[in-house]
Amino acid sequence: MPISWNEVRNNAIGFAREWSGATREEAEAKSFWDAFFQVFGLKRRTVASFEEPVRNIRGQYSFIDLFWRGVLVVEHKSRGKSLAKAETQAFEYIQDLIREGRHDEVPRYIIVSDFARIVLHDLEPETEEGLPLFNQKRIRTIECPLAELHKNVREFAFIKGEKSVRLNPEDPANEKAYLTMAGLHDALHHGGFTGHELEVFLVRILFCLFAEDTGIFDEPSMFQNYLERHTREDGSDLGAQLNRLFEVLNSAEDKRQRTLDEDLAAFPYVNGALFNERLGFADFNRDMRNALLACCRFHWARISPAVFGSLFQGIMDPAARRQSGGHYTSERDIMKVIRSLFLDALQAELAAIKADRSSRKTARLEEFHQKLRQLRFLDPACGCGNFLVLTYRELRRLELAVLRELHGNAIEQQQVLNVRDLCLVDVDQCYGIEISEWPVRIAEVALWLMDHQMNVEVAEAFGQTVRRLPLKASPHIRQANALRLDWKTLLPPKQCSYVLGNPPFVGKHYQTRQQKIDLNGVLSNFRNVGDVDYVVAWFKLAAEYIYDTNIKVGFVSTNSITQGEQVSLVWGELLNRYSLTIHFAHRTFAWMSESKGKAHVHVVIIGFGVLGGGPKFLYDYDADPEHPVRTEVSYISPYLTPGPDALVTKRQTPLGDVPEMRCGNKPSDGGHLILTDEEKDQFLAEEPGAKKYLRRYTGSEEFINGNMRWCLWLVDADPSELRALPRVLERVQKVKEFRKASTAAPTRASAQQASVFFYISQPDSHYIAIPEVSSERRTYIPIGFLPPEIIASNKIYIIPSPSHFIFGMLSSRMHMAWTKQVCGRLESRFQYSGSIVYNNYPWPQKSTEKQKATVEAAAQKVLDVRIKYLPPKGNCTLADLYDPLAMPPDLVKAHAGLDKAVDVCYRPQPFENDRQRVEYLFALYEQLTAPLAAAMAAKPRRSRR
Repeated sequence: MPISWNEVRNNAIGFAREWSGATREEAEAKSFWDAFFQVFGLKRRTVASFEEPVRNIRGQYSFIDLFWRGVLVVEHKSRGKSLAKAETQAFEYIQDLIREGRHDEVPRYIIVSDFARIVLHDLEPETEEGLPLFNQKRIRTIECPLAELHKNVREFAFIKGEKSVRLNPEDPANEKAYLTMAGLHDALHHGGFTGHELEVFLVRILFCLFAEDTGIFDEPSMFQNYLERHTREDGSDLGAQLNRLFEVLNSAEDKRQRTLDEDLAAFPYVNGALFNERLGFADFNRDMRNALLACCRFHWARISPAVFGSLFQGIMDPAARRQSGGHYTSERDIMKVIRSLFLDALQAELAAIKADRSSRKTARLEEFHQKLRQLRFLDPACGCGNFLVLTYRELRRLELAVLRELHGNAIEQQQVLNVRDLCLVDVDQCYGIEISEWPVRIAEVALWLMDHQMNVEVAEAFGQTVRRLPLKASPHIRQANALRLDWKTLLPPKQCSYVLGNPPFVGKHYQTRQQKIDLNGVLSNFRNVGDVDYVVAWFKLAAEYIYDTNIKVGFVSTNSITQGEQVSLVWGELLNRYSLTIHFAHRTFAWMSESKGKAHVHVVIIGFGVLGGGPKFLYDYDADPEHPVRTEVSYISPYLTPGPDALVTKRQTPLGDVPEMRCGNKPSDGGHLILTDEEKDQFLAEEPGAKKYLRRYTGSEEFINGNMRWCLWLVDADPSELRALPRVLERVQKVKEFRKASTAAPTRASAQQASVFFYISQPDSHYIAIPEVSSERRTYIPIGFLPPEIIASNKIYIIPSPSHFIFGMLSSRMHMAWTKQVCGRLESRFQYSGSIVYNNYPWPQKSTEKQKATVEAAAQKVLDVRIKYLPPKGNCTLADLYDPLAMPPDLVKAHAGLDKAVDVCYRPQPFENDRQRVEYLFALYEQLTAPLAAAMAAKPRRSRR
């Protein structure tokens, strides 16, 4: 009776342990190969012989170490000897067999080994479709250390008399696998098999595909073989046969009919609620059956359960699939949340216990093991369960480390242990909320599959099979709208340990009507709800959920909630109402997705809980995106800076004695007053008289990149002259029509003055121009002076002053450090704001006239250097000059001088880095705003009746 692959894998673990110390070919090789065949349930002497003679080209006899006629040649060497020499000998034996005319004895396989390594050569490999590899290299080689034989046993399927199905050697988490499943979905959907039944059906198919490749099913290709043997090639009975299989997988062995077909009876009892529900029949045709069989030929074991669900989540939404293709969040980024939230602390706790040499060590290990079992995790936006799956994996690995420590001697001595009973951690410790059914089902299956993978790891450690079939424990994944569900009904807070996840990233401009309704319902006590991101709802509900508990939360969020106006709107409420403390934070980094285009958004990770002491940790990615720098601090502000909760709110006037900043001129014209160079030339060719009314026009992009446009500037234009310019009046009429059609009342009202910009702020002298949006890659925002003849758009902030001191302060690292922390972001780019950044900037309070003069001189030096490169003397743009890789050395030096001059205005001691600058500025901001806050608090308020 052939043994199962689970038994083969178990045998391989024991075989590797037994022969780990073997070294000498002469003394031990034959016993080694007898034991090797026993791994596969085969007696070597029934199929193969040692020292098979074969005549070589010189007419002398050589002796093959092990020979299985027509199947296998083995050449063995002592440990550490060259396997290249062994391979050469083995191939020479094959040539000798052919030369002697023993063609029917020529083997397909060669194995060479030195005890420590086993190398298999397949001389007749096949494609994954089972076809010969014509015109290609005809040898396929697999090499594995002895200790990893159990991971590669299926490469030796020929020893069991089975066909080695050639699986796709590439990672199957690719577009081909995705599109194959997507095609199957679409075919079933178009045939009328839709909705809930289709979702459950496809999840069951995915489970079976994984189960036959990962050892959940006893035999490889069980599912594929069943489909090939028991369904018609035209696919007409495939749906019925699949439902029959699903019923078997849901039936205990002792409850099945005795006359059940042996192929069906071989399938294990799975349970776990996956196969409970009866489904209608899915109607297949020949192409759909072939598509399913093609899915069977992928090597699904190589897809981690942590990501396989998300890889296929787009399958149920063809529209989304066409837009983005299959993708999933990288394990690297999910682990940042898991490690910071709980894993690092648990690993440190276990390390301390393992280092204990007292009599309490065993008791402490057992207590820690029980602690792992008691942990409960909630992901209130779990999607396909990626966070929960990786959390579960890490818990099981911690448990395995505990079991190794507790039972290490028993393992070494091969004492009998019921390992399954020793494993306490289970999938029922995972809780999730997800609005769509397909991801819910995927999350459940992914957790079961991860449970199986971890059982395999336990088996490798203990030398015995661990399999939890039938499934008794189930994860708690509820299909619901997390913004309407009371989380406490799923998992009472007293039972919860951690809340984690990646709530939806939806900015205020992209929220659907339903999302806005849900957001307003959750944030009913927040101000200006229309200005906050959708993710804030999860932060607020989490704060309510953990109130008056020790639960810790770790959420991924778009970085916008730690920048700009949202900080005061969101964190003012969260900190004051729910007494939260930020325990750790990963500052802005690119949250990667494994899609074709490597799409990503810029995010932060924030870990928080109710007020509590202990160290806090900040993670910075500026120096190296792959290896963040961790800094221990005593407190973390909502801006993710070390320091107190000094919330920067909108101000109408500057904190310092400096001119006001205002927004540039806003046309609100539908584009009819703005022209490109080409449009300007064509316009003047038709209407030369309009030349006196055309002015250079710049926004952020034009100012930085040097491609200014033109605008019709008709302020104070003579009406009689305008009437003589029909092309101009035609554009004015279109502006009027555009404004009248607006939904905004002020815009409609301005239709009566359609010849001028909606909002005018143009200075009548030189002014400082600051682009509203600029790249985060630059060390400095490119700031400059413009003459009054150049019209600044509303994408430029204006300071109507020619002050070199103000220009120097705003062009310094000090001001940039402040800007990076408090400005808004457009994607990852800086989005400057007068009311948030400039008006709240803490200007130096005790700078001397000499220090100010030094700043002015340094600012002039920066301007002088730039003149050499900018038109008309040079051909550079501000984008060229401030590119971090192309910035001219003399400009770098000039800015360094300016930075030093500005720093001295604040304190004589130099600042070592921007973090110190930010800490200093926030302390100064708190000092400057404290009297204002006190005055506001003391001011009597008018009562409302």
